[in-house]
Amino acid sequence: MNWLTAAFIALFSFGIWGFFTKMAVLHIDSKSALIYQTAGVMLVGVITLGFMNFKPATDIRGISYATITGIAYGVGCLFYFVAASKGKIITVVTLTALYPLIAILLAYWLLNEIVSIKQCAGIALALIAILLMST
Repeated sequence: MNWLTAAFIALFSFGIWGFFTKMAVLHIDSKSALIYQTAGVMLVGVITLGFMNFKPATDIRGISYATITGIAYGVGCLFYFVAASKGKIITVVTLTALYPLIAILLAYWLLNEIVSIKQCAGIALALIAILLMST
């Protein structure tokens, strides 16, 4: 599978996730919703482990970064559920859609990745779009 197909599947999945978050917190509290979402993520993890013949990579740095990723994801999801339970999902999804800016800034500062003027213009337009969507 190429990166573009994978990106579109991720886009669709994240869209479903954003919508069903609100559906979940309409019926259960945000902390319980996080627990059940985590069970869903664990199911995907076990299936993926099966595809890997139960032999995941074992590089300690990779494991450490992946664990930090999981912690950040869990914390983000918890507060996403809290925000979704208290606000309009349209606004919550739009505001939290700013998360790539954090990744871009970290990549710029820590990985020395270059952000072109064209990409800066795209970031500015995305910020404007998010501002317009969230008001």
